Amino acid sequence: MLRQGGNAFDAAVAVMAALAVVEPYSSGLGGGGFWLLHRATDGHQVMIDARETAPAAATLSSYLDSSGRPIAGVMQSGKAIGIPGVPAGLAHLAQRYGKLPLAQSLAPAIVLARDGFRIGPRYARFAKLRERYLANGVNTARIFLDGNQAPQPGYLLRQPQLAATLELIAQEGRDGFYRGRVAQDLVNAVNAAGGAWQVSDLQAYATVERVPARISYRGATIVTTSLPSAGGVILAQALNILEQFPLGDARDPATAHLVIEALRRGFHDRMFYLGDSDFVKVPTVKLMDKAYARSLAATINPAEATPSDWLATGAIMTSEGGNTTHYSVIDAEGNRVGATTSINSWFGAGIVAADSGVLLNNELDDFSLQPETANSYRLNSGAANRIAPHKRPLSSMSPTFVEDSKGVLVLGAPGGPRIISMVLLGILDYVDHSEVNLQRMVSAPRYHHQCWPDRVEIEPQSFPAGWIAALEAKNHTLQSGPRKWGNMQVVFKSNADGSAQAASDPRGFADFAGY
Repeated sequence: MLRQGGNAFDAAVAVMAALAVVEPYSSGLGGGGFWLLHRATDGHQVMIDARETAPAAATLSSYLDSSGRPIAGVMQSGKAIGIPGVPAGLAHLAQRYGKLPLAQSLAPAIVLARDGFRIGPRYARFAKLRERYLANGVNTARIFLDGNQAPQPGYLLRQPQLAATLELIAQEGRDGFYRGRVAQDLVNAVNAAGGAWQVSDLQAYATVERVPARISYRGATIVTTSLPSAGGVILAQALNILEQFPLGDARDPATAHLVIEALRRGFHDRMFYLGDSDFVKVPTVKLMDKAYARSLAATINPAEATPSDWLATGAIMTSEGGNTTHYSVIDAEGNRVGATTSINSWFGAGIVAADSGVLLNNELDDFSLQPETANSYRLNSGAANRIAPHKRPLSSMSPTFVEDSKGVLVLGAPGGPRIISMVLLGILDYVDHSEVNLQRMVSAPRYHHQCWPDRVEIEPQSFPAGWIAALEAKNHTLQSGPRKWGNMQVVFKSNADGSAQAASDPRGFADFAGY
């Protein structure tokens, strides 16, 4: 797209559309996401909110049984499917910020869908993990499996019906998806699975331009997502808390303890206060205030972990979810994009809507039905994130810009709530080191804490026994998962000479490109 005369925004449209074809396990036209933009000509920064919305019929009572408990399996049915935002986001990004016609930016994705692509090990692994799910899904086996079995690397995956839908969007813009044949196919598929959509739900969907969250940290300016992403608030709290302490490297046990305690407090406030700010009043200014962070920092014992249940007593506030994809783009003019999109769990709802080729999301699982009922990422949330018609569920997606005297960094990652801890570690790796080492940033071992469950998750075989013992001595409970997580993608442009560099997470199968 850059070679064809486009800018970073055109490239972002093309990349997202291509990922919708080649990463159906984690993104697609049936999902939603956020685009964080910086326009070089005037410094305009904005977050394009293309998060899914609940349909008009999504009242809380329709998800609860006669005893007021969540209906068994309700978030594995059509009721879990939100109105997709990605197609509207692509059209909005192209029309408002791009230089090329939408059809030109969608052309590579259409070729990938129509002619097919050879799957890699990552696709093969996720298809194997979800083999039974896809075999029993709606129209999924014939598209994503090979003879009802997970395909092997090198298998040619064709999606001609998805190509036709992309062509409609190329010709008609958002109306090619939210009206007409495709819209009716979506409604029929969702309702056949137990949902309650109307065509008017699709027609009424709108992207929203929001003011991004801005954070200052040790001389750097961080620009990231605002609500309905929880990322901005939690990152602000964590960085404001950590600014009260002298820090070493983020993987040093003493510093890791402080990072964990900062995350614990941020995720605590996520549960009690955060939701779609178009529907509920969120004390965002107070939560992101440095004075509030100083009061939180004063509750941290450098020698001992704070039990999460102690935070839940209200002693802190004195007043008042892998399955995602991320990419980062920067162009020679200085335009930049950080984008994170998702369909929630691997292969979303496991439903392809009739002849549209569109794999639907199960993103409404990110809403709260009851405070004690966690979602698929073991995240609890409160009344502020309670499901309601047209509301957007809380998200963890956090595309982020970091700007300081060294230059500009664009970063992000997939991974449910772990996105926030990964981005936080990336920011610390950048700001707290004088030299820029992107490969170290994307390769370094990761840890995560989300308040509940009260444990530190660590990547397997990533931390030495002495590191683990040091944290256990501070009364942290550590749990090593079965596999490493994340697929961070970063680009950096230097203030010194204008040069650009990029790095892709070795945990994934991505790569970076430029010209």
